[in-house]
Amino acid sequence: MADRPNRLPDPPIRRWSRPFVRFLQIESASGIVLLICTAIALVLANSPVATRFGGFWDTHLHIGIGSWKLDQSLLHLVNDGLMTIFFFVVGLEIKREIVAGELRDPKKAALPLMAALGGMIAPAAIYWLLLGGKPGGSGWGIPMATDIAFVVGFLALLGPRVPFGLKILLLSLAIADDIGAVLVIAIFYSTNISLTALLLAALGFVAIVMLNVIGVRRISVYGVVGGFIWLAFLKSGVHPTVAGVMLGLLTPARAWVGERTLFDLIADTFNSLRTDADGNPEHHHRPRLGELETAIRESNSPLERLESALHPWVAFLIMPIFALGNAGVTIDPHAVSHPIALSVAAGLVLGKPLGIVAFSWLAVQLGIARLPTGVNWKVMLGAGCLAGIGFTMSLFIAGLALPADLLDAGKIGTLAGSTISALLGCGLLIVFLKKDEVEAI
Repeated sequence: MADRPNRLPDPPIRRWSRPFVRFLQIESASGIVLLICTAIALVLANSPVATRFGGFWDTHLHIGIGSWKLDQSLLHLVNDGLMTIFFFVVGLEIKREIVAGELRDPKKAALPLMAALGGMIAPAAIYWLLLGGKPGGSGWGIPMATDIAFVVGFLALLGPRVPFGLKILLLSLAIADDIGAVLVIAIFYSTNISLTALLLAALGFVAIVMLNVIGVRRISVYGVVGGFIWLAFLKSGVHPTVAGVMLGLLTPARAWVGERTLFDLIADTFNSLRTDADGNPEHHHRPRLGELETAIRESNSPLERLESALHPWVAFLIMPIFALGNAGVTIDPHAVSHPIALSVAAGLVLGKPLGIVAFSWLAVQLGIARLPTGVNWKVMLGAGCLAGIGFTMSLFIAGLALPADLLDAGKIGTLAGSTISALLGCGLLIVFLKKDEVEAI
């Protein structure tokens, strides 16, 4: 029986695109789950069980060791704890884009970076023009963010009419947008800074780097140190989700075992097992099989392994729980017309497309970027409107920026602005991405 021919190795472009394709698939499905959870939260918050629903999230959990104690409500544990894992995955996504994605090439990165910059400045400016110096003026960061899951989900609903270059542009824009949101959280929404706690966190990061340098590969060890860093940030006054992003950025993007080494080890192990003459290969080759198992695991970088393992949990568990805990607001006609709600909605609906299109046009005119294939300025306008879906990050920033008595208005503005942006963006893209028009671009 003839040996089966070896399969040709995948070209680099296919290996690099696999995480992107998988990311799009998970995010598009996650957007549907998020939509369902948002609807459930809104229904419960406006039903006879609204008091019990809100009371559930106010339930406190107490954990203490000696004089040290952690006393947080379930909602705070979601926003400070589970969302740290979300931001850790955001850090991994940013690192992947910088190492092997659109942000790796300065020429390709120019357009999404400029678009993201405009998509942050214009919404914040509109909000500040409407509310600067007034109650709620600190919420200027709320309309700056773009929700990747919802944007990808709506792009999936539009089907194959959406150019692949537009998908990459919006994904890269949203990731660059996340970088800006994290910086805003760290710089402007951190209070009562404890230098001692930050010093302890810095020592934790040094330990992470040293563990990587000396070759420690056990993720559980890094998890323990990461937990220490999270606690330090929790006590520092800087929001602990920032620690999640920083840990994601420190995660190695290069595999410990190369493909050639892995192939050679597989061939050597197979030949040794096949030629073993004593009939008991398991006893003699168990160490070799353990070595092979380690090599297979380490042929994927820690970044790839962690992102593949955590991304589904974040998309289908953490983000839906966040939506259930944060999207449940009482729909009050007075709150809908509140200046904060109107300012947030205006930032998302008007500021996002205005900033994205204006800064993208500037980048193209300066010659530092060009529009993707199949995309014209009409399509960019539709994409800019779609990027006005803030949701997850906007709700998160609202919880940091606004006092309790104004928070519902910020949430309603986010939900209303995101809904209008989704309808407007999808409508414009359906019109502007007609087959005959795309062919004429």
